[in-house]
Amino acid sequence: MLNKKQIRECLDQMAEMFPDAHCELNHRNPFELVIAVALSAQCTDALVNKVTKDLFQKYTKPEDYLSVSLEELQQDIRSIGLYRNKAKNIQKLCRMLLDEFNGEVPKEREELVKLPGVGRKTANVVMSVAFNKPAIAVDTHVERVSKRLGICRYKDSVLEVEKTLMRKVPEEEWGITHHRLIFFGRYHCKAQSPKCLECPLLYLCREGKKRTKGMETVNAK
Repeated sequence: MLNKKQIRECLDQMAEMFPDAHCELNHRNPFELVIAVALSAQCTDALVNKVTKDLFQKYTKPEDYLSVSLEELQQDIRSIGLYRNKAKNIQKLCRMLLDEFNGEVPKEREELVKLPGVGRKTANVVMSVAFNKPAIAVDTHVERVSKRLGICRYKDSVLEVEKTLMRKVPEEEWGITHHRLIFFGRYHCKAQSPKCLECPLLYLCREGKKRTKGMETVNAK
C-alpha cells in the first residue's frame, strides 16, 4: 500500500498529466446532469452525449419526460444500453422530483439516492459537479486505478475504495481528484493495454511493476 507521501506524488503527477480534467457528460444544469449520469451506467460518456444532444432539446424539465409515453422515451434513448429500464427510472425520477422536491434536484446524498436510478456514485457526481460539495464518486476507472497503484486493496468493495480515498485525499481535493483519476484511467491506465512502459508512476505502481517485469522501461526509478 502506498504511504501518504507516495499518494501525494500520484495526485501531483495526475494533476500535471490532466490539468483540465472535468466531467465529460454534457449538461447545462443539475437536472440534466442527473439524467446524463443515470444514462451513463454501463455506457460511455461519448455515447450518452450523442443521445442527450437531442434529448435535452426535446425535454428540458421533469414535466416534459412525463408528458410522453414510456415507449416514446424508450425510442429516444434506444441506442443506450439498458434503455428500457433507464427510461422507466427517468420517468419515476421526474415524478419524484415533482412530488417530493418541488421539481428541483436535491443537494444532499441522502435525498439524491432516493431517486429511482440514482445510486451512491451518481449522487456523489451530482453533489460534486452540480453543487460543488466535497465527494468522490467511484466508477470503474477510479476503482481500477486506486487498486492498481496500491492506494486501496484489491479486495476492497466500491464503498471501501471511496472511504479509503476520503481518508487519504484532502477533502478540498476530493472533486478534482475524482476527475483526474477518471482521466488517468480512461486515457492512460486503461482496463486493457494500460500504458505501463511510458507511465511516470510506474516506479510506484505495484501492478505496473508486475506487468513490466523483465521488460526494459523508460521510466524506471
